[in-house]
Amino acid sequence: MSKLNQNSRPLGSQKSWAKTPGTYIAAHSHIDGVDATAMAMEQKWGAGRLRLLVSPELREKFDRQRYLWNQAIWHGDLESIRVQSARMTSAWKALDGAAVAAGALKLDPVVWEVTLEDGRVAAIVRTYEEAHDVIRQNRAVITFSLDEIGRMISNYPAVLAAKSVFPGATVEAVRRPADPLNAIRDSSGGLDDPIDDPLPDLGV
Repeated sequence: MSKLNQNSRPLGSQKSWAKTPGTYIAAHSHIDGVDATAMAMEQKWGAGRLRLLVSPELREKFDRQRYLWNQAIWHGDLESIRVQSARMTSAWKALDGAAVAAGALKLDPVVWEVTLEDGRVAAIVRTYEEAHDVIRQNRAVITFSLDEIGRMISNYPAVLAAKSVFPGATVEAVRRPADPLNAIRDSSGGLDDPIDDPLPDLGV
C-alpha cells in the first residue's frame, strides 16, 4: 500500500477525521478506494515495482503525492483526506499509464510447487514481487523467492559444499530498491521543511 509502514507511524498524531463514527466512515470510504487501486496496481505490476518502471521525474511526483496522502491520514481533516485520496488515485493511474505507454512488461509469475513431508505445499517463485502475487491468491501455501532460498542455502555451508559443482563460483548480494518514504519518521512537516534527524543511508 501507499501508507507509511507500522514503524513510520508518528507519535501523538491527531486524526480529526476519526473523532466521530460519521467522519471515520466517510474518511475510510476514500482511503479504502486508494488502497483498492494500489492493490490492483500491485497485482498488475508487482509489489513496489510500478514506481520503478517510470521516469525519475514522475517517480518523484508520485512519492511526493504519497507523502501528502500520508500527511492527510495522520494529521489532516476529512476534507484533506478527500482531496489527497483523489490525487493519490490519479497518481497511481498516471504511473500505470506511463508504464503501459513505455511498453513495460506486466507481472507474469512463474511458480513451482512442491508438497512437503507434512502435507503442506511450498511455492517457489523468482522474485519478491512474484511472491506477493501468490500470497494475494489466499491459498494455503508457503512461499519462497529465489533470494530467500539463496540466503537459506548460505546458512548451511555443509550442504552447499556437497552440492557445489563449480568451485570458485560466487554470487553477488541481491540489492532490493529501498522505499524512500520508509526513511521518513513523520509526515507532519511540509515537503520542503528541513528534517531534524539525519535520514538513514539507503545504500545508494
